[in-house]
Amino acid sequence: MATYVLVPGFWLGGWVWETVGARLRAAGHEVHQVTLTGLGDRAHLATPEVGMETHTLDVVNTLRYGDLREVILVGHSGGGLPVAQAADRVPERLTRVVYLDSVPLPDGMRQFDANPPEEREAIEKRVAAEGEGWRLPPPPFADVAEDPVNLADLSAADLALLRERSVPQPFATATDPLRRTHGTPVPETLIACVFTEEQVRRMFEARHPMMAGFDGVPQVVPLPTGHYPMLSRPADTARALASLV
Repeated sequence: MATYVLVPGFWLGGWVWETVGARLRAAGHEVHQVTLTGLGDRAHLATPEVGMETHTLDVVNTLRYGDLREVILVGHSGGGLPVAQAADRVPERLTRVVYLDSVPLPDGMRQFDANPPEEREAIEKRVAAEGEGWRLPPPPFADVAEDPVNLADLSAADLALLRERSVPQPFATATDPLRRTHGTPVPETLIACVFTEEQVRRMFEARHPMMAGFDGVPQVVPLPTGHYPMLSRPADTARALASLV
């Protein structure tokens, strides 16, 4: 049996892992669902100072104070960045790092930089107008037709849950650069949802900049669905994670 630490992506809390966590526990695994500072049931702790370092320490302290070892550490979407930094700091506690529809960006790169220039401008305007200059509001999660790639396979109930529980993301977590020492590598897995396995492999062969943060070529596990597989395909997400033991 394995120990899993599950870290959610932007706007989400540990609540998003409920169904996946329940399935893994039913199979006998130990599961810890992390809620990062300023999100989910810790939304009241959001401040302009909450950044990448804060979220990295959330993950590191979950491992240290829980005395967790031989952990499979999972980061979804933007949660993959604090997971990457945490893995760099406490590799001795981990057996594998899993990026669920996520990648560890190259050192010095910010999550914000992954957006094209016109989108970065739109995001900054939204943060200024709706987020008091330091919070990034969540997407509307209104209808699958509005974002058929990222919202693929989500039900009306899934979308309603996302609208109800998503909260603004402290913007510094998107604008702080990733910093790692690359001292002790940990085996890595990429669970590919939005991109196909073949597309991911081609990106590695072409030395795509987005793949430069991996220490090598990771194990790739295909899970074709939208960007929120823990909601759209929870049974398959749990199965994919359980297969890594």
